[in-house]
Amino acid sequence: MACSLKESTVARLHRAWTRRGPLACALVPVSAIFGALTTLHRWIYRYGWKTAERLPVPVVVVGNVVAGGAGKTPTVMALVRHLQQSGKHPAVLSRGYGRHTHECLEVSADSLPHEVGDEPLLIHRSTSAPVFVARRRVDAGRAAIARHPGIDVLICDDGFQHLALHRDLEICVFDERGVGNGLLLPAGPLREPWPRAADLILHTGNSRAFHGFGSTRALADHGVVADGRQVDLPYGGTRPLLALAGIATPEKFFSMLRAKGLELQRTLPLPDHWDFAQWDASAYRAWQIICTEKDAIKLWHLVPDAIAVPLNFMPEPAFFETFDQLLAQRSISLSAGRS
Repeated sequence: MACSLKESTVARLHRAWTRRGPLACALVPVSAIFGALTTLHRWIYRYGWKTAERLPVPVVVVGNVVAGGAGKTPTVMALVRHLQQSGKHPAVLSRGYGRHTHECLEVSADSLPHEVGDEPLLIHRSTSAPVFVARRRVDAGRAAIARHPGIDVLICDDGFQHLALHRDLEICVFDERGVGNGLLLPAGPLREPWPRAADLILHTGNSRAFHGFGSTRALADHGVVADGRQVDLPYGGTRPLLALAGIATPEKFFSMLRAKGLELQRTLPLPDHWDFAQWDASAYRAWQIICTEKDAIKLWHLVPDAIAVPLNFMPEPAFFETFDQLLAQRSISLSAGRS
């Protein structure tokens, strides 16, 4: 019941963020306070009251200016694979949202989601790249470089508003929502005013709200269960299908499943980063569960036959070409600054 109540409240707020209706307008005074605090936070670093710390290798931040998921983690994984294929040795830094620990940790294949966070664990398992989590991303960066001296680029999963770490390249990610009603939290979805400077803008949805690079995203033609076995899709089993998703926009995942021809008898939207601590597996034994990779990482120890469907995500080639050019320029500047 608490989950349903929370989800309905979040859904109502997300609907309010699509237009400047009564609820959004009522929250504008609170947004003014939020905006003032955001501006003060940036001024503190802009005018030298606090200084962003530099690391000895280029730092790429993949973030967004809207609340909720917009495709940052798939973008990070695509960048990691691209860099690996280019002969580079990237590592990923993250706060590890949702974890129950506080120290700086390196993610391993057998790490637990509640120790390192679900997205860092997914990134490491999918790419085999070094992934470090810490409250302060600069601590994660230092630990990564110390543990893996060959690292030549660091990618921050999220962190646009984390100004304590100097960034050499910023990638701003949007889905089809764009900037919503254009208002700051909580009247709108914006974490900070838009437009703002960014080196690259990437759209992860089916449409582009404004200029920037595009991408393609589609679910794989197979699912995976806990022991690594692949299951062909559409699912041909005898149990009814229950699709669940603990992501920012669960309905997007459900729609993609239906588009692949899957007949979903039930859908269960959950809050983003849902940890399944209150999950009663016995109540769902009659169902075949199908879910996202991020959910499966936390669910498999309870439901080993849950089917996780991988997401195939790829920015357009022009995005990678521009990224490579900018990264090369920033790398040269960083080397010149050290000499």
